[in-house]
Amino acid sequence: MTYAIEPGYTHGTPEKTGILLVNLGTPDAPTAQAVRPYLKQFLGDPRVVEIPKVLWWLILNGIILNVRPKKSAAKYASVWLAEGSPLRVYTEKQAIMLQGYLAERTRAPFAVEFAMTYGNPSIPDALRRLKAQNCQRILVVPLFPQYAASSTAPVFDQVFAELQKMRNMPAIRTVKHFHDDAGYIKSLAANINEYWAKHGRPEKLVMSFHGVPQYTLDKGDPYHCECHKSGRLLAEALGLTREQYVVSFQSRFGRAEWIKPYTTATLLELGRQKTRRVDIVCPGFVGDCLETLEEIAMEGREDFQHAGGGEYHYIPCLNDRDDWMQALTDLVIDNLQGWLNLPDAADREKGRLLALAMGAK
Repeated sequence: MTYAIEPGYTHGTPEKTGILLVNLGTPDAPTAQAVRPYLKQFLGDPRVVEIPKVLWWLILNGIILNVRPKKSAAKYASVWLAEGSPLRVYTEKQAIMLQGYLAERTRAPFAVEFAMTYGNPSIPDALRRLKAQNCQRILVVPLFPQYAASSTAPVFDQVFAELQKMRNMPAIRTVKHFHDDAGYIKSLAANINEYWAKHGRPEKLVMSFHGVPQYTLDKGDPYHCECHKSGRLLAEALGLTREQYVVSFQSRFGRAEWIKPYTTATLLELGRQKTRRVDIVCPGFVGDCLETLEEIAMEGREDFQHAGGGEYHYIPCLNDRDDWMQALTDLVIDNLQGWLNLPDAADREKGRLLALAMGAK
């Protein structure tokens, strides 16, 4: 096996701890030309679509990649920011803020990078940047509160696949999920309460999570259960009764049965019931993206109001809220126990001199 070239090293250089934040992904531009390779990478991952490989290759390359890029590009264009893709913009802000918040709480050397499972910046590139900074320990933090084999697991797949190419592997820790983390729940509740303080309260709060096929639940994926626990804890933090909120699942794809209730069906039913006001929030996303800003904020409004519903309010994701960033910093520090140590300058100098005496450059 041929290993990747190791970055240069100078004896006596202090080791750093790396933190890698990872979100799902985004095309580089809201165009069909940029969306197509992104969709090919995303939908070509067997973790994402569990259909026999040969059959799915024919469907993906023969139909989907010839039809969907143009439609998806138009949707991306409707939410694209001046700085770029919303998901990339918010994930980069979160990485920058985490760097600053950690610096306030430790003097140990560390580095923060962010990456996307699909698209850019890639996980392999981010790992190489951390290694170039002499990060000998890396904490991988998928920004998915609820674990799913189709979202969190691909992050770990790519990380460990990249490690196989390294001669000098860093130590790795991973955060599997934080669906019931107290800081995450508290920041979600604060975000919603602040919105209600400004805009009043709804008749019904819809908590919409990304959907997954029903067979994944039947085969042991914990995602469905973790979403419901997050929803229950959030409802308790908001003081809601069971009648005042509903947990639903969005982004259904294909003809297979997905976990229910579907968000679209839920909004249509609430509209037919002439619900005076619905507020909707997406607790499974820590940064706004196509699925929240277009599918939920735009398409969801149309479904609800065309069915006869009244006011429709989309409550933004946590994005770069201070309380959320403090919670994320707490989560990272909790998972870095024993790694945030100050380097011993005298010991490093002693090691450097001994290495030089033995012929090191």
